[in-house]
Amino acid sequence: MVPRLVIAGTRSGVGKTSIALGVMAALRSRGLKVQPFKVGPDYLDPSWHRLATGRVSYNLDTWMLSPEYVQRLFEQKTCDADIAIIEGVMGLFDGASTTALQGSTAEIASLLNAPVLLVADATGAGRSFAAGIKGFSEFEPACRIAGVIANYCGSSRHASMLQEALTGAGLCDLAGWFSRDSFPALPSRHLGLKAPRLNAPGESVTDALGVAVQQQIDMDALYKLASQHSTPAAAISSSSGETQPGRLADCRGTVAVAMDEAFSFYYPDNLELLQNFGLRIVEFSPLRDAELPPDIDGLYLGGGYPEEHAQQLSANESMLQSIARFAATDKPIYAECGGMMYLAQTVIDRSSQAWPMVGLLPFSTRMLERCKRLGYTATTSAEETLFGPPGTQLRGHEFHYSEIVEPFELGAWHRPYSLRDSRGGGERPGGFSKGNILASYVHQHFQSNPVAAEALSNAFLAHKR
Repeated sequence: MVPRLVIAGTRSGVGKTSIALGVMAALRSRGLKVQPFKVGPDYLDPSWHRLATGRVSYNLDTWMLSPEYVQRLFEQKTCDADIAIIEGVMGLFDGASTTALQGSTAEIASLLNAPVLLVADATGAGRSFAAGIKGFSEFEPACRIAGVIANYCGSSRHASMLQEALTGAGLCDLAGWFSRDSFPALPSRHLGLKAPRLNAPGESVTDALGVAVQQQIDMDALYKLASQHSTPAAAISSSSGETQPGRLADCRGTVAVAMDEAFSFYYPDNLELLQNFGLRIVEFSPLRDAELPPDIDGLYLGGGYPEEHAQQLSANESMLQSIARFAATDKPIYAECGGMMYLAQTVIDRSSQAWPMVGLLPFSTRMLERCKRLGYTATTSAEETLFGPPGTQLRGHEFHYSEIVEPFELGAWHRPYSLRDSRGGGERPGGFSKGNILASYVHQHFQSNPVAAEALSNAFLAHKR
């Protein structure tokens, strides 16, 4: 059983990402193999995790995925690690439900029997700080808070006062404290952190975070805290019908995956699952490459920031034409969110400048100042799609600041999905399909239905030269 530690926050914005990255970098600097994870549907924090640890970070999510899959994924990806660090999402108990643990950091901590290091805002607090920690400690008995980080402390004396308050209330100790200026600022934009490039200056930021953490946290004590767990009560069977993560099949075809600063939002186990079904992944850059890779059987355009690079994407006319020619071959194209925007007529940026894109879809998209949609989404196919027959179900999430410009004429295009949000509400149509193309705003997690992922893989392979 690998030592594991969940770094959670009392709410969003308390600094848990900076502290989690600092802990990862500090542990790695001590020669440890650190396996990172992120709770919930997030692409950006895991990209920073990879910088801090040198290892791919995986999402742990019990709304999109089964608890059994989450446990198996964790066990497999930590089999060669010295320690696992799991960064939480939002506040410790925030998730898909306002009345239950589902989808929350607390549920993942309970599922993996992992101790929680709780990050709390200490601004202007004294004994009230302990009252808040007491509430978090007792709110859900299955979730064990083993240590507290006081962030935004005024001074070392302030931190001592907080420790006295915790001790007086019979609570766990401070594992460390940080002043407001302890960490370098992490670059951000409208969807959260900016995705880093895998080179400096990103590495210099994580290195600085690691130095700051080592100055304020006893890393030996932290490792000991992470080792305080026992075997889960229920053993997880490996006989489930779900495809096991990471088991690669012989290559029978090739799918091109857009991967650069404009397109990088992919769950790594989505790509691994396609490999499981016999597909070789070849990355390409819509920003810089002149055309698609040769001899490919399918195209996968994930999410990202096409609006931030709209001018460069639009200027790369040879790539736009290459994708249009590929679409004419009747080989499958699957696109999500930013990938869908790229296939549209134009992307209209916040200054109202319209940038021509591939032009396959019958509409344009425009950027908004406020978030258009955020949350988990269940998808049911209303017709045959690349994911299989009508009634095929997948789970994923939506998070975008753009919208489709209406009105537009569907023509031969269909709305293939019936979408339902996790928080309730009626069903709504979603997605766009015609022949070999399927696109929508939903970021699907293929492991929510591996049979659908196999159908997608078979659709790619069916068009093999």
